[in-house]
Amino acid sequence: MTKTIFVTRQIPEVGISILRNKGYIVDVREKTSIPSQKEIMKALKKKPYDAVISLLTDKIDVAIFDAAPTVKIYSNYASGFDNIDTAEAEKRGVIITNAPAVSTSEAVAEHTFALMLSLAARIVEADEFVRRGKYDGWDPMNFIGTDILGKTLGLIGAGRIGGQVAHYAKAFGLKIIYSDVKRNEMIENESGATYFSTPEEVLKQADIVSLHVPLMDSTKHLINAERLAMMKKTAFLINTSRGPIVDECALVEALKNKIIAGAGLDVFEYEPKLSKGLVKLDNVILTPHIASASDTARNEMATLVAQNIVDFFEGKVPANKVN
Repeated sequence: MTKTIFVTRQIPEVGISILRNKGYIVDVREKTSIPSQKEIMKALKKKPYDAVISLLTDKIDVAIFDAAPTVKIYSNYASGFDNIDTAEAEKRGVIITNAPAVSTSEAVAEHTFALMLSLAARIVEADEFVRRGKYDGWDPMNFIGTDILGKTLGLIGAGRIGGQVAHYAKAFGLKIIYSDVKRNEMIENESGATYFSTPEEVLKQADIVSLHVPLMDSTKHLINAERLAMMKKTAFLINTSRGPIVDECALVEALKNKIIAGAGLDVFEYEPKLSKGLVKLDNVILTPHIASASDTARNEMATLVAQNIVDFFEGKVPANKVN
């Protein structure tokens, strides 16, 4: 019997083509907006689907599993999978996979540096200044920024992405320190990074703090008011991991009161909503969760989610099975 797959939102065509070339029926939701859980449930009840390609914005839990009892695999179009109740899936014998594309690490690491450099050189402020017609000639005191050469970069999390950031940081002449649940000797050998057993030690010493940890109970609000107060007043905070890792209200207060110098955020605690006062601050750069949005990374992710489903249907264990 022909396998049928539901895709909650459009992904790059390369992934859809892989599935259709295998003879599978692929139904892609036409709307580009983020679907509500009720919309997903309604769509899944229309057919006895065998698989679903979900996105990070889709909450996949008991309600979805109940609505679609025939679905045996959810292939998540993301490196993370905190949007899925993996424990409940395990109970039901439902397979969950993700898409940890190698090129995603590179794209996120590059975006991390883009935020870092933009903060240091005050690029966004200067761009807005010019666009508003305020530029009337060179001024030696205009938008004086901060050098990053010789500064200390503190990584909270030193997995694939953190390791790639360390690789770039060495080329920029940054001293690298890091904290993680386990030591990463590879980045120590390649980038000269120094390990600290607690994030507090990194926060106190770093000129730039970059977050690269997954969202779990233990990492929610890892960066809170108390830890922000440990940072240097001249320090920058970069978050390209998950929004709830930072207590966003505490961050707004820290930025407003100059507890730290600035922040670069690609993710938000309540996204797409922002904490009150965040957009009014001129010492924060905000991007709409686009760190992995390179054409290479997105196409590789689409290929991985499709291949996970193909492998499952062909009786193999998907390479990116997470439960």
